[in-house]
Amino acid sequence: MWKRVGIDRDFALIFVLLLLFASLLVRFFIIQVGEEEKWSSLAKKQHYLTLALPHKRGVFYSNTEIKYGQPHEKVPFVVDVMKYHLYIDPKLMPTGFKDEIIGALAGFLGRDPHAADFRKDFFLRSRSRKVAAFLSHAEADKIESWWNEYARKHNIPKTVVYFQKDFRRLYPFGSLLGQVLHTVRLDRDPHTFASIPTGGLEQYFNTVLSGKDGKRTLLRSPHYKMEADTEDSPPVAGCDIYLTVNHTLQAIAERELEKGVKRARAKGGWCVVMDPHTGHILATAQYPFFNPENYNEYYNDAAKTADTKPKCITDCFEPGSPMKPLMLALALKANEVRREKHLSPVFDPEAKMETMPVMFAGRAIPVKDVRNHKYLNMKMAIQKSSNVYPAKVTELVIKTMAISWLRNQLEMVFGFGTPTQVELSGENKGYVPTPGKILPSGLMEWSLPTPYSLAMGYNLMTNSLQMARAFSVIANGGYLVTPTLVKKIVRHTEAGEEEVFFRERPKTKVLSKKICRSILEAMKYSTKPGGSAHLADVFGYTEAGKTGTSEKIVDGQYSKSVHFSSFVGIIPAKKPRFVIYVCLDEPEKKWIEGYGMNHFGGKRPAETFRAIATDALEYLGVMRDDPYGRPSQDPRFDPQKADWYPEVKELTKLYDEWNH
Repeated sequence: MWKRVGIDRDFALIFVLLLLFASLLVRFFIIQVGEEEKWSSLAKKQHYLTLALPHKRGVFYSNTEIKYGQPHEKVPFVVDVMKYHLYIDPKLMPTGFKDEIIGALAGFLGRDPHAADFRKDFFLRSRSRKVAAFLSHAEADKIESWWNEYARKHNIPKTVVYFQKDFRRLYPFGSLLGQVLHTVRLDRDPHTFASIPTGGLEQYFNTVLSGKDGKRTLLRSPHYKMEADTEDSPPVAGCDIYLTVNHTLQAIAERELEKGVKRARAKGGWCVVMDPHTGHILATAQYPFFNPENYNEYYNDAAKTADTKPKCITDCFEPGSPMKPLMLALALKANEVRREKHLSPVFDPEAKMETMPVMFAGRAIPVKDVRNHKYLNMKMAIQKSSNVYPAKVTELVIKTMAISWLRNQLEMVFGFGTPTQVELSGENKGYVPTPGKILPSGLMEWSLPTPYSLAMGYNLMTNSLQMARAFSVIANGGYLVTPTLVKKIVRHTEAGEEEVFFRERPKTKVLSKKICRSILEAMKYSTKPGGSAHLADVFGYTEAGKTGTSEKIVDGQYSKSVHFSSFVGIIPAKKPRFVIYVCLDEPEKKWIEGYGMNHFGGKRPAETFRAIATDALEYLGVMRDDPYGRPSQDPRFDPQKADWYPEVKELTKLYDEWNH
């Protein structure tokens, strides 16, 4: 009986042992087969270190092709420079050597070896801690030379101290084009390790500029030689973008704009220089400047954050007087439409029209000019910047063509109220009132006095690029162009070839060449004697322009002391190369003896236009098309041969006949 029990116990023991062995086999199978990937990955992490090989982000290049007959060298606005991040492996670092290693690295980095914030990383149970960022090649080389010798001498794995390569955006021209370019942050996305743009073109074209990181593997071993690491996959660079902006024109615009803002004692200012035929933005300056390399300084200071925005598209305003020639262009178009239907025209631009102060429907006060004129025609009205004349013509337009026609033409012909489609985020498309639409306040967007306000550049909001686009229609003979900052995008293939991508920017015929010529010729009177912007006369060249001095709304009312001051110019007027729109925000309102009112558009903005245009045309080598158009004291000046002087003399004679 006792013997039987012993046998059963033996069988039970054998069964348990077999069961344990079977479970070990099952577990071994699970680890070797079912969880092979998991445990292989863990082993690799313990024995291997995988580093990302950073890709080179795409570069923005200047438009050097604009200068004919010159070599088209590549001039970058921004470059990626190789830098090095210094890492340590605290877990693998021998404890007995830590203080010595800390002291040596602190010496190289200019740090205090006893500082708690520096020492703490060396005592963490971590396999990877960054102790220094963006070291130069020379700095990294010194540390690596010391470490290789030190690690060899003390038989320490060389991967205890190692470097991770990275690129840093640097700007050869400093703040030049800063608000348009922007930059990428020094830190990366913690999950994807992708660059984080701060705005501008960097943000708009982030996916185009971004390439693909490569991969490099290091073995964690005391016998491992740093130079024996393997490159598993090479990095792929991002695409390069060739801009329409020329670096020299941009420098000219920024230099002269800064002068204009400071002389006017304005809050700030910006300008756009555009090719009216292609929509290419050749320069777009803004002051105060924004230096992308110091982006933290701006974003950590609320007062400076606004300086990071490209205000030529983000900030809208009531343009004031520059709307007058545009509204008159629409009146001339109404004439053409009526003639096609064999109807009488809306108005005669050559005929005299009474322009004394007049009360229009819905207005509480009469419309009047700064200086009263008994009679004017269209040329005189633009020359003198009359308020009454365009208001009366606009009244005739809505009586003959309807309100809806006028409102639609503002959008269809000049693009007001629609985005310019420029390659920047954050554009404010502005505002054009719509008949029949009710505001949140319960008032109508379009009321009885709206047309007369529009005629003087009020009751609508535009950004500066929209204004440059609108006057490009006048300059190019009637085409609404699409502004752009990009000429082409280039991708570099693995085979070393270049793939070039262009994007056609549409343009639409919206006005006849005859209308554009009539308005352009009328605008030429503004910069000559008797005009509102003689300070915009570019000696040696023909030009056409229009001043603007609009009141800003402060506490719900138009202010008599706070203004938005501007000048728009087309040059050369005979064969336009540029439309230049200069804006000064809140110039100081004061009388300057021998100069006039400081805040008028015909003063500082006009001067800034002339300075930019003069240097820009000379830089491009554009031949002078008005060699006799010089200052009166210049011996080369000839009033009989100078452009538009005979016409100015004739118009002045006619004005005197009508008004005296």
